[in-house]
Amino acid sequence: MGDALWRLSAAAQAKAVRDGEVRAVEVVESHLERIAEVNPEVNAVTQLLADRAREAARLTDRRRAAGEELGPLAGVPFTVKESTAIEGVPTTFGTPRFRDLVAPADAPPVARLRAAGAIPIGHSNMPTLILAGMHTRSELFGDTVNPWDRARTPGGTSGGDAVAVATGMAALGLGNDSGGSVRIPAQFCGVAGLKPTTGRFPADHRILGPDDPGPASQLLVTDGPFARSVADLRLAYEVLAGTDPRDPRAVPVPLYGEPLPRPVKVAVVADPGGHGVHPTVRAAVATAAEALRDAGYDVREVPDVPRLDEALDAYHRITVTEFAPNWPVVRTLLGEGGDRYIEMTMQRTPPATADEFMKLMGTWMNIRRSWAEFLDEYPLLLGPSFTEPPVEPGLESRDRAGRDRVGSAMRLCSVTSFVGVPGVAVPTGTADGLPSGVQIVGRAFREDLCLAAAGAIEDRLGVLTPVDPAPGARVE
Repeated sequence: MGDALWRLSAAAQAKAVRDGEVRAVEVVESHLERIAEVNPEVNAVTQLLADRAREAARLTDRRRAAGEELGPLAGVPFTVKESTAIEGVPTTFGTPRFRDLVAPADAPPVARLRAAGAIPIGHSNMPTLILAGMHTRSELFGDTVNPWDRARTPGGTSGGDAVAVATGMAALGLGNDSGGSVRIPAQFCGVAGLKPTTGRFPADHRILGPDDPGPASQLLVTDGPFARSVADLRLAYEVLAGTDPRDPRAVPVPLYGEPLPRPVKVAVVADPGGHGVHPTVRAAVATAAEALRDAGYDVREVPDVPRLDEALDAYHRITVTEFAPNWPVVRTLLGEGGDRYIEMTMQRTPPATADEFMKLMGTWMNIRRSWAEFLDEYPLLLGPSFTEPPVEPGLESRDRAGRDRVGSAMRLCSVTSFVGVPGVAVPTGTADGLPSGVQIVGRAFREDLCLAAAGAIEDRLGVLTPVDPAPGARVE
C-alpha cells in the first residue's frame, strides 16, 4: 500500500492515518518520493519542505499513539502558492528580491489546513508577483510545465498547485483567484478547483508590511483549494471556511444553506458575451449540461449572463486605477519581459480619475445587484472557465493580440470574481489529448450548491488525474 499512498484521495489518506492503517510519515514519504520522480519534469514545487513535513508527520503519529483525536485532513500533504505565507519559509512571489522574505506566521488558510491535520509539503510556482501573465513562469523559479502537453501552459496564476495536484505530488493545493487563477489552471490540468464567495474564507494578504491593499485587492482576491475530486474539494472547503480576527471580511455563514425546491434550475451559457468559444469547450459545456439533466437538474440555455462587457470594463478600470501608482516600482521586480502583460493592459485601459473611480464603485455595486437578481432566478450557472483549450505558454505576453485573446477567453472568470460569487471548476473529460472542463457558478455563499452540481458531473464523467507527465515534458 505504501507505494500507492500518493494515489489515494485526500479523504482516503486521512482516514487511513486516523484508523492506524498507515502512519502519517509513510504518507509524507510517499509524496516526497513522487516529488523526486516528477518535479524535475514539471517544475511545480519550488521550495520543498521535506524535513518540516516529516516532523509534522511524526507529530501526527505521536498524537494518534497517545489517543488524541486527529483532524479531517490528518497527514494529508498540500502545496501552497508562493504568494501565501508559510511560517518560517520565504514568501518569494517568484522574484529574487523577496527570496529572503521569511514569513513570521502562517496565512489564515494555511493555518486552517494545518489545524485540520494537513501538512504543507512545499511552496508552488506562479507568475512573478502574480503579474507577469497567466502562464506559470517566475523570475526566480522558471517555467512550470503542463503534465498533459509541454507545448501548452498549465495556466495560472496558481498553476504550480494545479500541476502538483494533477501529478500526485500533493493531495491538495492552495492557490488564490481574482479572475480565474484557480479555475483556469484547474481546467488546463484536469483537476477540480474552488473560488469561494468573497468573505467565505479568511485571508491576510499583507506580506510586505502592516498596510492593507485597496478595495479591488481586498474584494477580488480569494484563496481557493485544488483537489483531484470534488469530494476532496468539499473537504477542503469545510476546513477553510470560517472567521479569523486577522480578516474582518470573513463572515460566519453556514457551510450549507437551506435546500432549494427541486429540480434546481441551472442556466447554461457556453459563449458569455457572444465573443466566441472553441468547439471543444462548447462540447464540454454541452456534456456537463447533459450530466446535470441526468442528475435531475432543470437545465436551461439562456441568452447570456448579465452585463458582461460593462462588468469587464469596470473590472479593468478599477484594478488598473488602484495599481497604477505603484507600477513604476513594481515593474522593476518582474525581470526581462515580465512587465509586458500588465503594460499592455494599462495601455488598453488607462486609470480613472477620482470622480470616475467613485462612479465606478457605484457601477460595481449595480452590477453585483444585477447578478444577484439573475442568480435568484437561476441558482446555478454552467459555463466555461476559459473559452479555449489550453493555449501555448506566454501567449498573453507575446503581443497585443495574444493578450486580448487570453483576456477574452477568461471573461466569465473575471466577471464572476468581480461580482464575488463562488465558482467550482470540474473536469468533463479530454479532447485532442488535453483535459476539458467547465465551471459551476452559484449564489453568494452557496458553495454547497456549486459543489453538489460539480459532484453530479464528476459522478457521471469521472476523474482524470493523477497523471504522469507527458513524454518529453522535462524542464529545460
